[in-house]
Amino acid sequence: MNEAKISKENKKIEAIKRMKMMQLLPNIIKEFEDEDVIHYSEWRGILYWVSNKPEWVEYIKAFEEKYNALVYHAEFSQTEFGDCLSLLYVSDYKDEWRMDVAALKQRYPVVYVWNIDDNICSEFGTISLVPMNGGVKRTA
Repeated sequence: MNEAKISKENKKIEAIKRMKMMQLLPNIIKEFEDEDVIHYSEWRGILYWVSNKPEWVEYIKAFEEKYNALVYHAEFSQTEFGDCLSLLYVSDYKDEWRMDVAALKQRYPVVYVWNIDDNICSEFGTISLVPMNGGVKRTA
């Protein structure tokens, strides 16, 4: 495991800024801030606790450890190529944060998409998200 360059606390401050930019419900942001609770959006921005999906919790923890990242929200979509969980995260590379925020402002955040049905198809990339019903909806 790599040594983290940026503390979890500093990543969390950045994550909260991004959650506000995404227009997530204030109580979702507060739960993340106070208790490290991660939610995911599904369908039309409907929000659920990731903790209801133990396999997802384990996957997110492994992702965070492998990449020294902090996941702050996720979006679940059923696609023609499998069920996908897009992880919104703050990286360990502060010099990338400005670009990450710029992409988020354009509603094309950098994410890690976990293809639950075919892990070999999982990858880093950008997706299109729009705020909806307190969560987000993937549009591309």
